[in-house]
Amino acid sequence: MEPIKQHKGVIYPLDRSNVDTDQIIPKQFLKRIERQGFGQFLFYNWRFNDDGSLREDFSLNDPMYRDATIIVAGENFGCGSSREHAPWAIQDYGFRVVIAPSFADIFYNNCFKNGILPIVLPKNEVNELLEQGSREQVTLNVNLVQQQVTSDHGSISAFDIQPYHKDMLLNGWDEISVTLNDADAIDQYETEKAK
Repeated sequence: MEPIKQHKGVIYPLDRSNVDTDQIIPKQFLKRIERQGFGQFLFYNWRFNDDGSLREDFSLNDPMYRDATIIVAGENFGCGSSREHAPWAIQDYGFRVVIAPSFADIFYNNCFKNGILPIVLPKNEVNELLEQGSREQVTLNVNLVQQQVTSDHGSISAFDIQPYHKDMLLNGWDEISVTLNDADAIDQYETEKAK
């Protein structure tokens, strides 16, 4: 995975609560087992009409958010089933950070495993970002080392993150990478066990 130390990007304000994983990536697109190629189906039922054309009434289709790399959303983001395809779709579309007042636990943990930084901020701060982002393009600078989010309007927000998750993102590790960090000790154990 690509490490995240600092990320600067335009926000996409998704002013909806309880966005579930089937809305993030509908079930009919879960036939692939590789992590790539899911971005085109992100928010599919909201982004596209039945004939496959883009819906003009869904905000992500607005050219203002074409280069967005940070989702700002309402409470309980990622609820529903535990499908890992949801963070795969978010990342494959180009998002590296998701900010919300709260997340579903499994989705939250799947983000770390797939190189996405989920940030919990107070509801009033999220609402302010949602409001600003719906009126104009807003850029945020996310500093994982300092655990701060700074907006181009000058506001600064601190966020909490477990040290284990922080280390994983800073180093670009997934759980397999963490295990492979101990490859020498594992090999040594296996050699001694085989004797």
